[in-house]
Amino acid sequence: MDKEGIANIKSLALDMITKAKSGHPGIVLSAAPIIYSLYKNHLNINPIKPDWYNRDRFILSAGHGSALLYATLYMTGYDISSEDLKNFRELNSKTPGHPEVHITPGVECSTGPLGQGVATAVGMALGEKILNSRFKINIDDSVISPIDFKTYVLVGDGDLMEGVSYEACSLAGTLCLNNLIILYDSNNMTLDGSTENTFKEDVCKRFEAMGFETYKVNDGNNLRQLNFEISKAKRSNKPAFIEIKTHLGYGSLLQDTNKVHGTVLTDEDLTQLKNNLKIPLEPFYVNETLRRDLIGFIANRVGEKYNQSLEIYDKYIQDNLDTIYKDFKFYFQKDTYDISNYNWNNINSKVSIRDINKSVLNEISNHISALVGGSADLNSSTKAYIDFGDNIMPKKYNAKNIWYGIREHAGGCISNGLALLGFLPFFSTFLTFSDYLKPAIRMSSLMNLPVTYIFTHDSITVGKDGPTHQPVEQLSTLRSIPNLHVYRPVDLKEIIGCWQSILMNPNNPSALIISRSEEIRLNNTSASKSCKGAYVLKEALGPIQGILIATGTEVITALKVAMILEKKHINLRVVSMPSVEIFEKQSNEYKKQVLPNLKTIVIEASNCLSFTRYTSYNYIININKFGKSADGSEVLKYMNFDIESIINKVINILNQ
Repeated sequence: MDKEGIANIKSLALDMITKAKSGHPGIVLSAAPIIYSLYKNHLNINPIKPDWYNRDRFILSAGHGSALLYATLYMTGYDISSEDLKNFRELNSKTPGHPEVHITPGVECSTGPLGQGVATAVGMALGEKILNSRFKINIDDSVISPIDFKTYVLVGDGDLMEGVSYEACSLAGTLCLNNLIILYDSNNMTLDGSTENTFKEDVCKRFEAMGFETYKVNDGNNLRQLNFEISKAKRSNKPAFIEIKTHLGYGSLLQDTNKVHGTVLTDEDLTQLKNNLKIPLEPFYVNETLRRDLIGFIANRVGEKYNQSLEIYDKYIQDNLDTIYKDFKFYFQKDTYDISNYNWNNINSKVSIRDINKSVLNEISNHISALVGGSADLNSSTKAYIDFGDNIMPKKYNAKNIWYGIREHAGGCISNGLALLGFLPFFSTFLTFSDYLKPAIRMSSLMNLPVTYIFTHDSITVGKDGPTHQPVEQLSTLRSIPNLHVYRPVDLKEIIGCWQSILMNPNNPSALIISRSEEIRLNNTSASKSCKGAYVLKEALGPIQGILIATGTEVITALKVAMILEKKHINLRVVSMPSVEIFEKQSNEYKKQVLPNLKTIVIEASNCLSFTRYTSYNYIININKFGKSADGSEVLKYMNFDIESIINKVINILNQ
């Protein structure tokens, strides 16, 4: 079965690449024995029930090997047809160019950008540890959990060269995530050539230094040794790293060269390969008897584990139906939360906006167990911390606060892994450092994951820390990401409204932009109206001569400008717009009520041009250069963003 199974998977994947005239045959030929052995002998999966909550997770971090994954999923019984294989890389197919979650049965995570998959796998492994420690049941005098699975990830040289993989794996080692197993397809070759030019360290020693148990397989075609080392890794009390020596493009005329990485094989090469594999030359040949036997073998191997899992699940429900079952069930189905009736009366408003957000976060945490997260070593500054949530530590996972250390990129990826398990994770750092998170945020948005990124220190008024810490272009970057909701509230009520919107949109990641300045409580702000993205905060005293749109702390600036100009008989409406994206989802009728066809001016301390949909570029009062190291008020003056300068700009615009 093994020799024929590997051969059939290879031939199917190569046929997919040949028909698509696009793909990566090198990894197909090198890693097929690895992925075949994993699915046949080790993964606890049920292809008929691919969403089985206690299944092992497998992530193909080397996502360019998608043809290999799809062929394996087909051969092991997932809901993928031969037609799906033939439509590889075609529009709207089940088999896109790189794996995408929610599209292909059996794909657990969207991968492709190297390093992202392995870092996300760390999040999944951490999530399992949290769930396993939270939900327990006593059966036959043994305390066990209905959640008990492992996370496997296949990586290549490229994954391990990307810095995010080491950020995440360093934390995995620190937290002793012994449910994580990394399989390294080690062939010393990348797209441009040999790793002799780029990547010469002893990778196993590096992982040992990070707290991993390491193993080596000297020949990736030696299934006996491969299975033996994987079996040992499964029993380790540390996260496991298995280096598997392979030959890129094994068996191809281009074997061990960079040309086989991403080049479609010639007819001559494909023919000799199939002949050597003893596979008929007809495209998309499938040995149906072999496929049936392979599916049956996996079903027999996993069947008892699957049935026991369902029994434990049913007993857990019976024992906890009136207590924590609702919390348990939440992780396996996306749901929304209404926080409007939570207790907001005890929140101290005479503190900074970031402290108020912390209070809101803590109140939400009292009701939602799935809310977990942390910051990039900035809890004391961003205040994104759950006071009574305890800290996740090695072998102590029943907590809510994650100490990520100074690892922004990994923090975002790990949050994605947690979200894929049903958590509502948050991650926090300074707004200017959101640049470190961009690839992870993009993947959150691509996968429709409810990750909340909390960014504080949102303005050039950060002051004396200087331009390196003063955000200018970050809001523009964040608002340009499709599917990401960006929120910038001004006070407690708007923060509550933004969180309400976040929790009512489980298919969207969010960026919550929070000031470090002290709150000025405004009379007319509204939590419920903030949920609509924008609303009229102050109406003009007389016939409206123009509209001021502002976000965050600039709302206070806009109110001051409007009140000063009232004394000059200039009547302006002030609109608070905590979220452009949410406002755009409202009805045209509502949008016209808030923003009628009048001269509209935007005030925001960024270079964001998202507001050009509401007004002319020349009517946006913003900041288009880096700041200075000085007191915040001095920086505002230097940037011509103080009250007096803004008033003069508003008057000039109104007079145009």
